[in-house]
Amino acid sequence: MAATSCRLAAAPLGLAPPPRRRPGVAFAGVSYGLKAPRSVAVRAADGSSTEVPEIVKAAQDAWAKVEDKYAVTAIGVASLVALWTAVGAIKAIDKLPILPGVFELVGIGYTGWFTYRNLVFQPDREALVSKIKSTYNEITGSSS
Repeated sequence: MAATSCRLAAAPLGLAPPPRRRPGVAFAGVSYGLKAPRSVAVRAADGSSTEVPEIVKAAQDAWAKVEDKYAVTAIGVASLVALWTAVGAIKAIDKLPILPGVFELVGIGYTGWFTYRNLVFQPDREALVSKIKSTYNEITGSSS
């Protein structure tokens, strides 16, 4: 008698196989083979008004004040491209085996140095706060 082997196909990772699809039978909201006609009408209620959030109004006012819209748009697009490039570079560096650990140690060391230098003692904290306020006033152009 010849020995025969029977192989059963098991689902990967012990998962159950997907259910068999029958043509024309809907499954989980999806119909196979049949298309159901749909008609949807959306109407606004009488007297309803759409209110624009305040942040959108502020953005519209700021955009209206801009004189050179082309330059602002170009700077925005260039910023997005630079951000995309930086993210790609960080992902590439993160794939290298030793650099992420080195960068983490450098970050921990710098955090410790910054904390000791600027946050531990009262006069250093006051100097840091005044430096932050003066930089903010330089950027915004206010004198408060």
